[in-house]
This record gives sequence, C-alpha cells and structure tokens, in this order.
Amino acid sequence: MASKSTTAKSAPKNAKKKTTKASSTKANKELTALKDELAAEKEKFVRLFAEFENYKKRTAKERLELFKTAGQDVLSALIPVLDDFDRAVQLWTDKEPPQEVAGLLLIHNKLKAVVERNGLQETTTEIGAAFDAELQEAISLIPAPTPEQKGAIIDVVEKGYQLGDKIIRFPKVVVGQ
Repeated sequence: MASKSTTAKSAPKNAKKKTTKASSTKANKELTALKDELAAEKEKFVRLFAEFENYKKRTAKERLELFKTAGQDVLSALIPVLDDFDRAVQLWTDKEPPQEVAGLLLIHNKLKAVVERNGLQETTTEIGAAFDAELQEAISLIPAPTPEQKGAIIDVVEKGYQLGDKIIRFPKVVVGQ
C-alpha cells in the first residue's frame, strides 16, 4: 500500500509542474507583450518629442522673420512719400532754401532717419554700371551714346529700397542698347 500512496503523492507534483510551466509560459508571453507595448509607446513618445522640437524651431525662425519684416507694409507705404521729399529737396540743392523750405528739409531728414533705423535702405545703383535684371527694373531702352554704355545703366528714374536683405522696391533704370 505504500506504493499506492507514493504514486498518489507524485501525481499532484506532476500536475503542479505542468500548471507552473503553463503559467510561466503565459507570464512570459504577457511580459513579452508588455515589453513590445512599452517599446511602441517609447517610439511614439520619441517621435512626438522630435516633432515638438521641430515645431519649436520652426516657430522661432518664423518669429524672427516676422520681427525682421514686421514693418514692411508701413515702410513700403512710406517710400512714395520719401520720393516726393527727395524731388522737393532736389529743387533747393543749388540755392539757399527759404526758411519755410528749411523746415521741410528738417522733416525730410527726420523721416529718412526713422525709416533707416527700422531697416529700410536705398539700394545702390550707379550710372554706368552693368544692368542686372535681378537687381534693377529696366523701364526703357535707349540707344547707347557710346559703345561702352551698351547694356549699362544710363539713368536712374526711381530709387530702389531694401529691408534687410530683401528688396522691397527695385530701382527703375534706363538701359543703353
């Protein structure tokens, strides 16, 4: 009878081993699934973080550009006023201006200083320099008085202006052909 009780006792041990193996396998599968899920979530987090960093860089760059050209519309609207002042000043360059015109010259100089402080600058266009379609706008072609003036700027009709590196009005020139 001792052998029967030994067999009966060993049977539950084998069943326990099978149950432990099954539960161990099940736990390993769950652990693997959780590790895979964690890796997927980490990947999502890393991608989202990188996307947010790119967004921050892009908005910072856009903000800088906005500050650089924030007053472009206002400064562009002031360009014709500057042109009118320049034409008025040209009338008095040869002679001593009357007192009323001296006030006008003072206003002109103040306006010019204000727009220059805000980044508006005249583009440099020299008579006799070679015409460059990327930097100037040709409004007329005339026969060149000399062969050296072919393809060169003969006259500057209207000044050009730039805000920082960006040209906001191209100078209008007459080109010799």
